[in-house]
Amino acid sequence: MLTAPRHARLSTSFAILAVAWLLPGILFAADCPRGTLDARYCDRNSDLVADLPLEADQWSDPDTLIFSYTPVEDPAVYAKVWDSFIQHMSKTTGKKVVFFPVQSYAAQYEAMRSGRLHIAGVNTGGNPVAVNCAGFVPFAMMAAEDGSFGYEMEIIVPVDSPVKSVDELRGKTLAFTSPTSNSGFKAPSAILKADFGLVADQDFKTTFSGKHDNSILGVANNDYEAAAVANSVLNRMIDRGAVDPAKIRSIYKSPTFPTTGYGHAHNLHPAVVAKISEAFFTFPWDGSELQTEFKKEGRFVGIYYKSDWDVIRKIDAANGVTYDCK
Repeated sequence: MLTAPRHARLSTSFAILAVAWLLPGILFAADCPRGTLDARYCDRNSDLVADLPLEADQWSDPDTLIFSYTPVEDPAVYAKVWDSFIQHMSKTTGKKVVFFPVQSYAAQYEAMRSGRLHIAGVNTGGNPVAVNCAGFVPFAMMAAEDGSFGYEMEIIVPVDSPVKSVDELRGKTLAFTSPTSNSGFKAPSAILKADFGLVADQDFKTTFSGKHDNSILGVANNDYEAAAVANSVLNRMIDRGAVDPAKIRSIYKSPTFPTTGYGHAHNLHPAVVAKISEAFFTFPWDGSELQTEFKKEGRFVGIYYKSDWDVIRKIDAANGVTYDCK
């Protein structure tokens, strides 16, 4: 497990002060450096995420806030899971908050880029895409009570499969989830090539399932010879009884990665951002649906995209991934 560094454990009051302290420098800077960000965004403080627009008339202050959670499984499963959190955020912000059951990663990014999505939980591998192409500003992550967080990528096979090790995937078909998924595509692609000399579509065949639950159920039902998945999703499905663990066997577990990053659209009004931050860091976990679903977690901790997602960007670089927005 990864442990959140002290600087990442932002309190609500610190988040509010940070907005107030940074704002003058943002407002009076004349240039617009952007690094890998899309042309519509600026990054004057070099934190690798989009800045708040200079002109206050470009700040968004909607009456209704739209929230979505990364589509790692059927969105209908999570509408109820997030219900108490949605109510808490509505009370904290003084605004109506609506859960948006997004069906795909691309739809989530496009909704934020177009201004139709204000707050989101974006999957680990998708964070760089959302940051660079949709103006996503991640600031929080789920963690255990002791501040530790993280998950691993595992390669799983049917329990009766003759495949006993990663080397034996040669000539087999490995199911990935989506090209933007860290554990479902980018991490296994880089690891298999660097550590085992196995190149996708050269040493083994590939297919895409669309989502982690599809891959997991496909392996359990012998539809896939093997699959690369996030064990956080696998464990939640096992806990819910959605998949029988006796039908699956793991042949590889990766180092620990950061989990879903939660954040907001770059152009939200600073006062709204402060209230959203407050809602995350004051949410009462005890007895909530989130606690029931995410059993290992017990609170939200602050994160910094520049440092906490460094390993993910390195995996992207190893895979030749660029953040070209369409």
